[in-house]
Amino acid sequence: MLRRVWSIHRCYGKGCSPLLSWTTLTTIFLQQLLQHHFMAPVSLYFGIPTKESSGEEQLQLSLPGLCEYVEQPLTVGLKDKAACVRRVAVLGWAKIHSLLPNSEIDAAIVNELYGLLRDPDPVVMVNCLRALEEILQEEGGVAINKPIAHHLLNRLKECDVWGQSEVLAILQRYRPRSEDELFDILSLLDPSLLSHHAPVMAATLRLFLSLCATLPAVCLSALERVRGPLLAAAGSSSRELRYAALCHIQLLLRSDPGLMGEHYKRFFCGYAEPPYIKQSKIQVLVELVNDDNVGMVLDELKGYCTDVSMETSQAAINAIGSIGRSYSERCLDILTGLLELKQEHITSAVVQTLKELVWLSPLCGDAVCTALERWDDQLQDAQGRGALLWLLGVYGDRVSGAPYILEDFIAGVRSEVSAEVKAELLTATLRMYLSHPAETQDMMGRLLHYCIEEELDMCVRDQALLYYRLLHCGIEEVRRVLQGGRRSDLSLGPLIGRPPEPISQWASIFNTLESLTLGSSTVVNSDPSTPTAYTPNINTLMSSGDPDLTACSHGALSLSASPSLSPEEFERLWLQPEKGACLEAGVPCPVPSCSSESLQVALQLVNIQMLAFTPANKHPWKVYIYTHSSNTFISEGSRRPSQHLTSDGSRTPPQTLTSEGPRTPPQTLTSEGSRTPPQTLTSEGPRTPPQTLTSEGPRTPPQTLILAELLQVDREREEEPEERGKKGGVLVRMRQYPGDQTVLTGFLSVLTTVLQTLSAQPDHTHS
Repeated sequence: MLRRVWSIHRCYGKGCSPLLSWTTLTTIFLQQLLQHHFMAPVSLYFGIPTKESSGEEQLQLSLPGLCEYVEQPLTVGLKDKAACVRRVAVLGWAKIHSLLPNSEIDAAIVNELYGLLRDPDPVVMVNCLRALEEILQEEGGVAINKPIAHHLLNRLKECDVWGQSEVLAILQRYRPRSEDELFDILSLLDPSLLSHHAPVMAATLRLFLSLCATLPAVCLSALERVRGPLLAAAGSSSRELRYAALCHIQLLLRSDPGLMGEHYKRFFCGYAEPPYIKQSKIQVLVELVNDDNVGMVLDELKGYCTDVSMETSQAAINAIGSIGRSYSERCLDILTGLLELKQEHITSAVVQTLKELVWLSPLCGDAVCTALERWDDQLQDAQGRGALLWLLGVYGDRVSGAPYILEDFIAGVRSEVSAEVKAELLTATLRMYLSHPAETQDMMGRLLHYCIEEELDMCVRDQALLYYRLLHCGIEEVRRVLQGGRRSDLSLGPLIGRPPEPISQWASIFNTLESLTLGSSTVVNSDPSTPTAYTPNINTLMSSGDPDLTACSHGALSLSASPSLSPEEFERLWLQPEKGACLEAGVPCPVPSCSSESLQVALQLVNIQMLAFTPANKHPWKVYIYTHSSNTFISEGSRRPSQHLTSDGSRTPPQTLTSEGPRTPPQTLTSEGSRTPPQTLTSEGPRTPPQTLTSEGPRTPPQTLILAELLQVDREREEEPEERGKKGGVLVRMRQYPGDQTVLTGFLSVLTTVLQTLSAQPDHTHS
């Protein structure tokens, strides 16, 4: 061999540059090697040059002309008796396609690769799948029919971990033809759900959820099966695997919040764990809080608030605030106690959390006022200062030292760089002026003078001019504008968290990198109470035979509780009746005697989400709900402009979400004023028709948002004549954005059926 190389060099290498000589020499040498030695009967020797000729050397040497000499040996290698040769030959064809993507692989080779899917060696089978995926990429990848699918499933146990993951991923394309075939496949997949290899378990669960998309009970059972392997992965010694397992656990908790409830201690953080794992565990702990473990979880989170990592500390404080929406007294004690630590980043996070907590739960205001009475800290970050000013503006009339805290802010306004803090300072000072005029008058004048004459930010200057001109209108007008609006109703208790989501909403991103990016988002606490009252099922709700409800269930009117809507967004939209259609109607049935949890479950069965409700001992009974609709029929009524159907006329604003109004000025949906139509889901401006997710043109209906208020109507009350027909039942006030009278009518029919069904059922709350 060395003699042949030397002779080639003497014949072809004279007079050439060293690089060209070496390249030419290598090319000719490989050609000779392929032509004379690839046909050797020794299969093991055959496998070595095949791997080299199809490896990275070709790409590095940039010798695409060498591929024509490789095709014949690779074709022979596909039929070799040694498995190692067949493995490399299969991958060699994929390498050729990668080097020459514009060339077409012979159909005979493709058929040969399909035939090798039944090769007795499992590595050859998996390599064929990978090669066919690359070669047939433009055609959608390897075609999976029933014989191939069942063959791959039967041989799944023979493959290694990565081979099983590859097979399970490709089987996502196959759909069983019958229910019997589906359950046969599920029986074959069931052992893999309990695999101690996390990649195999995750790939199996994703295939399981894909096959059982129409069988939610089977999907929930599959989630129960993978609980053990997921917990084992969450406790792995590998940090990367732990983080991936925690992110996937968060996905599962979106559909089954109680899945890990008994194992909440497994998510307590270790001292040496990195911050990103600690924060993921904190998010999971918020989801697992209930009446039995709330004390232990809060004690654990309290310890994390003083963590050396500021991000972990802030995440723990935010988690306590989320839990405080259900267990306000315990959480307020912890939060106010953290203020005594006098650590700036902790104090700032606590103030921001208190702001969010009192906005959602106004009954927590007394504890916040007590904490503000002892305030003597200085905050450096803009978000913390803005939250403190908001609290002083709202509760300044109940805090004796509030004017003196504001005086320190006003004294340093020239060095303040945040426009948001200056705007909040203006509002807080003007509100303070209404309750403490003597202490605030001088500082109010100095602040307005600076903001109008010296401030460079136009937004702050315009806000100062607005307040200055408002003061010229009289103190009563100022009081009416700032404090005369509607505030949150103290009798309303917000529902914590979101309802259990359908598994189909996140099944497509399970076992993908997208689930890791979602894992860093904040997880909202779910409702910790376990409903023990009567739980209706969908068959009961459909038994009334209502035609509109039946049509809704068959797709004529499709309702969806996603995406979720925050209480702030609900209130902001409710205060803008001119932007959509309004409908007010009475439901001739008594108020359901079931608990609020049962009402929530019943509404969720028809994809209606309950946002807030009145406790059982409060009167009158109120419930606020929302849903998203997609109307698939077009009627003449839906083509006409939406009209307000309230009895007071379209110019009279209807009842709003709260009885006292928001504490911050409500924001509109657009920046062009209240006369501009609301923004759609496109980025082309407010006048662009709403776009749909299909490509069928404007005939596909857009998704709309429906808000509704349910109000108990007393039998004895005597009000306007138009209210007399609504006595002794439930009054329903609805808003829709954008407006469509046909959709509102269908929604009212669905809601009426649910209420009448619940009213006819006995009260099982105390049974």
